[in-house]
Amino acid sequence: MGRRDEVECWLTDMDGVLVHENHALPGAAELLQQWRDTGTPFLVLTNNSIFTARDLSARLQRSGLEVPEESIWTSALATADFLKQQQPGGTAFVIGEAGILTALHEAGYIMTESDPDFVVVGETRNYSFDAITKAIRFIGKGSRFIVTNPDATGPSADGPLPATGAIAAMITKATGREPYVVGKPNPMMFRSALNKIGAHSENTAMIGDRMDTDIVAGIEAGLHTILVMTGISDQREIDKYPFRPSEVIEGVHELVASGPIETEL
Repeated sequence: MGRRDEVECWLTDMDGVLVHENHALPGAAELLQQWRDTGTPFLVLTNNSIFTARDLSARLQRSGLEVPEESIWTSALATADFLKQQQPGGTAFVIGEAGILTALHEAGYIMTESDPDFVVVGETRNYSFDAITKAIRFIGKGSRFIVTNPDATGPSADGPLPATGAIAAMITKATGREPYVVGKPNPMMFRSALNKIGAHSENTAMIGDRMDTDIVAGIEAGLHTILVMTGISDQREIDKYPFRPSEVIEGVHELVASGPIETEL
């Protein structure tokens, strides 16, 4: 896709793009309103699997952003969608919180500690040695290993916290089994998001702040990719990678009521 004016549907990351530390970033509210006013299909994506879409909608509202829960797509929802396609009505042993547990229940899954079809690891702030031990033993007996997202650390006011990828690495070390990871940078998450809003890759754009998740997954899914500089990326970060987004902009305020723009490589 060579021009932004060919975009008819939008996917956007949340943290670093629309909000930063629970404060709306410049242009975020206006861009969301612009999409609503024009009837433009969009989804807000996040690798966070702790919270439900309803929780995240409320969090965004407190930041001054109106995003209904049906317009939010999490790695937990993408994981539940994937498992429902793989084995409808299956069983799972889950390490995680409300986001992944609710998504799996709504997908028709049964949570069990008796020979589960899948071990699903999502993000939580309460990892237990007992739960990790059970996961290792179930996988050793043949349960398939699924991880909602690969993030090794998560942010906090006091510094980084161990996240899903770190716990998954511990389980892999103990079992010798690598998990299937559904969330970004797996383009699977983007394809399931496209299906949710009835969009096609040829006319959809992805806005993100990370080259190693948002942009690479968008490229692999065939989307027009837009990197914003309001998150963790800077020019040095961009230069580390052999691929480039379709566009690099300062922030989403540049997308408000914007006209066509040529691709920047």
